Amino acid sequence: MKFNHTNRFLSFALLLVASVGCASQYGHILADNDADLVGSHSAGAATWNPLVDQAVTKLLSRCPSPIKTVHFTDDSSSSHDSESIGSALADGTATVCFIGVENKSAEEIGDFKDQLYERIDMRVNDTEAFRGISRRLVDAALLETRLRPDSLFLPANRDLFAAALGRQGTPVDYLLYATITSGTTDRNQTSQRNYLLTLELVNLSSGDAIKESAEIRKGYSKNAAAKWWHFGMINGN
Repeated sequence: MKFNHTNRFLSFALLLVASVGCASQYGHILADNDADLVGSHSAGAATWNPLVDQAVTKLLSRCPSPIKTVHFTDDSSSSHDSESIGSALADGTATVCFIGVENKSAEEIGDFKDQLYERIDMRVNDTEAFRGISRRLVDAALLETRLRPDSLFLPANRDLFAAALGRQGTPVDYLLYATITSGTTDRNQTSQRNYLLTLELVNLSSGDAIKESAEIRKGYSKNAAAKWWHFGMINGN
């Protein structure tokens, strides 16, 4: 009888520990050198952050580099000022109006949409040749003109939008669009998804545009054996 009571007590204790463990959640602060968590069912920080950094770097590297102003002295020789003019604009800085992030991928990106906006906007403002416009001013101008972001490709609509920003004291030189797309390849219970972030910079006055993109491929498997079978043992997490 005593043995049965002991077994029951041990069984109850094990069940209690298991139930508490399943219901609990633990958190910890990641250090700067800690790797981002790789999502098991969708893209996450380990996917989006490198995509933004790569795409912005590639796009801005294609823009005209800062040039030096030139003055002529009395002896007809030229001398260069230390002041540079970014993108050959008279005021030295190109003003970029970031319209927003459009998600055309197979996934809902949730709260990452706003974080992608902020990360792209900060990367643009980190450069000396460009200056971003406050998102609040951009949203106010779109609301005032009742224009959708994709309708700004029409010259007349661009003029209306630029005039609305101008009345707020914010002239604009470029429009910046970000688009997320994905492509999925399935094999049995394993899949590969290619995430593509495309940035398009549109000259407000001429309508000319340049585009750059960055891509990350990610595999999803039901278990470690499927991952090894389809992607090999040397692949990362």
